[in-house]
Amino acid sequence: MTIIVFAKVPRAGSVKTRLSPPFTPEQAAAFYGAMLSDVLDTTGGIAQALGLAPVVAIHPWEQRGELARLVPKAFRMVPQRGSNLGARMERAVGEAAAAGHRRILVRGSDNPTLGRDAVSAALETLAERELVLQPDADGGYGLVGLRDPCPGLFDHPMSTRGVLKATLENARRHGLCAHVGDSGFDIDVAGDLRRLADLERRALSATCSRTLAFLDENALWPPGS
Repeated sequence: MTIIVFAKVPRAGSVKTRLSPPFTPEQAAAFYGAMLSDVLDTTGGIAQALGLAPVVAIHPWEQRGELARLVPKAFRMVPQRGSNLGARMERAVGEAAAAGHRRILVRGSDNPTLGRDAVSAALETLAERELVLQPDADGGYGLVGLRDPCPGLFDHPMSTRGVLKATLENARRHGLCAHVGDSGFDIDVAGDLRRLADLERRALSATCSRTLAFLDENALWPPGS
């Protein structure tokens, strides 16, 4: 079993661009770096507790040196391979299966509230279903689980409000038995910060302490939060 974190190098102008404004491009990149650190630390702990092999898939690979300081030693760093996100996800699942993994989880790096319960539930569901998706508020998903590779599953436009629907349609065409889990959310736009602010801070401290600290220290919470 393995869990793969899809990560980008946190450079200004290339990550979290929809947070600018109100963030500057530099703040958006630093904020993404804080989220990624939280996601990697949380995922590493989950992997150890649940017996998963932790992997971080990096894009662009040639800039991986800028990211290495954020990656815990337990993780194996691999490149994202493919011309678009869907192709890179399919390739990552295929490489994990070729390495002998039968339950393969892929998670994003901009959903820092995703914790052990969601990962554990996905693994348990994969004992009965071939595909598990945790939806997010904007029509996509922050966690996907597969028992085996399914070429063509992610062959559709990504980063749109129809991602979840399109993936489920492809799953039906390929005869996969799918399960949609409880909803989470990615942090892509300023409105998502209000969702974060509405959650119980004590509970969040276990998964995204750096994310909260960055917003606190830079006074970047939405007005009224």
